[in-house]
Formats: sequence, C-alpha cells, structure tokens
Amino acid sequence: MNNAAALAALKKNFALVPDEAKVVIVGLGGTGISVARFLQKLGIVFAIADSRAKPALLDEFLQYMPDVPVFTGGFDDAAFQVATHLVVSPGVSLRERSIVKALANGTKVIGDIDLFASVVNVPVIAISGSNGKSTVTTMLGEMLKYAGIKAGVGGNLGTPALDLIADENQMYVLELSSFQLERTSVLNAAAATVLNVSADHLDRHADMAEYISEKHKVFNGNGVMVINCDDAVVSNMQDASRQTLGFSIKTQADFHLAFSEGVEYLMHQDTVLMPLSALPLEGRHNGANALAALALATAVGLDVQTACKALQKFKGLAHRMQRVAQIRGVSWVNDSKATNVGACIAALQGYKRKVILIAGGDAKGADMNELAPVIKDKTKAVVLMGKDAALIEQAVNGCVPVVVVKNMLQAVQAAAKLAESGDSVLLSPACASLDQYKNYQERGEKFTSAVMALLS
Repeated sequence: MNNAAALAALKKNFALVPDEAKVVIVGLGGTGISVARFLQKLGIVFAIADSRAKPALLDEFLQYMPDVPVFTGGFDDAAFQVATHLVVSPGVSLRERSIVKALANGTKVIGDIDLFASVVNVPVIAISGSNGKSTVTTMLGEMLKYAGIKAGVGGNLGTPALDLIADENQMYVLELSSFQLERTSVLNAAAATVLNVSADHLDRHADMAEYISEKHKVFNGNGVMVINCDDAVVSNMQDASRQTLGFSIKTQADFHLAFSEGVEYLMHQDTVLMPLSALPLEGRHNGANALAALALATAVGLDVQTACKALQKFKGLAHRMQRVAQIRGVSWVNDSKATNVGACIAALQGYKRKVILIAGGDAKGADMNELAPVIKDKTKAVVLMGKDAALIEQAVNGCVPVVVVKNMLQAVQAAAKLAESGDSVLLSPACASLDQYKNYQERGEKFTSAVMALLS
C-alpha cells in the first residue's frame, strides 16, 4: 500500500486529512483493531470508544498501542462531538444515541470496507446474502488459489478486510454483512452478488425493506452483477444497464442444474461442467452456492474448468452442513451456522428424505411461522431448545412431533431416541446462539461433543 496514494484517496473520499482529522474508532473488536493498525500506518491520530467496561481485546490492544486514548464503559458524547470522523465497527448500531447526535453535528461516519475500497487497486469480489456467504467466499478463495492467483479472502468471514491488504495480492474476495454494507459508499466491486434474502437481523434493521436496501449496496458501482434467479427479491435488484450473470437450481440460467440420463449436472449455459454428486458437500442448496461461485469466478476471468476442479476438492466449512459422525446408521450433521430462518429452510430443502431437526435459540425478532411448511414437508420430528423454543413450537403447531429440552446434550439424546438407521439428524437452529453460547461455533462444538458421547 502506497501511503501517499492512500492518504490522497482518503482525503478525496472522506475529507480525511492527518493534520486536521479527529478520528474515533467505535468498537474494539477485530474490525476496530484492524482499523487502528491501518490508521497508524498512515500516521493518522485516533482514539477508541467501546460501550463495554472491559472489551475482550483491550489488554492485547494496549500492549500494541499503549499511547492511544481508549474510552470504555459507554459512549462519551463529548468525545463524539469533537470527532470529525467516526469509524464505526459492524457490531455497533448506527442508531446509538451518541452516533446519531454526532451525525447531526456534521461528523462523517464511515466503515472499514470504505477505507479498504479507497486504497486497493486490484479487483474485488463482494459477496453478500442472508445465507451461504461464507461457503461461497471460501469456494472462490479455493478456486483462485488452485488457479495460482494470489488473493486476500476475508471480510465478515475470518480476517478483517483491512488486515488482508498486501502488495502481492492480485485480487480480494470479501464476505460482506448488511451491517458492513450499511456504512459503505465507495465500494465498486469487479463482481458482486446477493446470494439470497430472508428475514435476519431485524433486531438491528428497522424492517425488511431497510435490510434489503442495505444488501443492495453490494452492487454499487459498475461491476458484473451475479443474480440468484430463484430469489424474487434478488432478481428485482437487476440493472438492465449492467453486465449480469444469473444462477439457478430451478430454471435455466447462465449457470444452472440440468439432468442428463438420470444424472444431475452443473451447467454453464449449454456446457456440462461436472455432476452435482461430485460436489463434496451435503444438501442440494450447496449446488446453488457452487453455481454462484462459478459465476463470480467467470466474471473476473477465471477459467471455468479450473474452477470446477477446485470445487471437487472443496471440503466445506466447519459448522456449515458438516457431517460429524455416522453412528449406527444415523448421519449427524452440524449446521450451527444456520442462525436465521432462511438458512434452516435452505438446509432442510437440501434433503430428499425427511430428517430429525434440532433447532432453537434467539430468534432475533424473526417470524418463525415461515419454518412451518418446510418442517411439515422435510422433518420426521423436531427437538427444540433455547430462548425462543416456544415460538418455533407454536409455529409448528403439532404438524410433526416436538420434543422440548434444556440443553444440547439433552437435544442430542432426544434425537438419538427418535432416529432410526438411514435417518439424518440435523442441527440447523434457525436462531442465533447467544442466549446459551458464546457464538455459533461453541454451539456446534457442544453438538459434536454430545454426538461423540453417544459412542461411549
């Protein structure tokens, strides 16, 4: 990164000038620390504010940057009012009173993705959507690696965007959440997609219309739009003036599925690419993820056959349709990352046989009634746990047997009693995990441990 060019871009885009700016980074998590490192390299002075009394990364940060002012235990109106720029982490709502007041006072609010987009000068692939973002992002990263292209892969997944910046990178692949897009204005991705849209994060967004509007920002600029033809909301985002590639598992598109002599294939228009069965992932919905990744790869010039070879080696992500064990003929699948209704529905629809579903947690204000039709169609029984188990039980309304338990160990034990040889037990909670666990990873690990305990 050329510092002079980076500073010129920040001045042009945000009137951010080292000698004049008073920057406050809001939120001392992984993103906040990445912003701090970025600003320090450019010689821009800043302070940090965090509403928590003792952020988990505070001690580590102070060892690295002991002279940076850090305000914890709440947001200080006085500090925000003198700030010229707030760099707000995705985990912090822009509706925080101090941020709203600062905005009204003329303070500029930006996010880490805009800082990133201002200074990189190689193609960026941007991936958003309610479900499948991490899978498609990782697929693309593997495709580029297999093709010998040096790429930085991260964003909402893994490494924060600003920590990916390196002179040797020929491309970047970013997973972007609605919260990151909410505070993004200068991103112009070479190729971008919204994989799908379903109710999520309605505890932070005012309504679905606002959530959809934030997702749509991934298409800002003039790059190739990759559109899910099976999702009406995403299809409505198309711009006739832009180059577009479509993907579908239901109908013909640029990238689609088709049968030939009883075998289902991934297709590029009329060209057969590979059998769907050669994709080493559970669930037909992962066919859609693979098609989206192929479309994005093609949009930035990657050879489609090379991309397919990478797909056949792809092992998937932990906690995302991950088969953890086969015990006495029963397949146990960890989809703990299904933290919203849409992800659970996609997982269930990927099965041909009915499954036993383990679900529940914090619904985050989502409408659980959307689950009822697919639960009726795709499950033999449902085991529920967590804060909003009763909401799901009410939505199911007796269409399949329901067992309510207190914790993951009980959930696995209950599912084991219900399961017969040939069945699949799927943990796909349709809810966030924070009512009982640190994160979805811990929830998935508890599931795996409980499953393995069945062997003893």
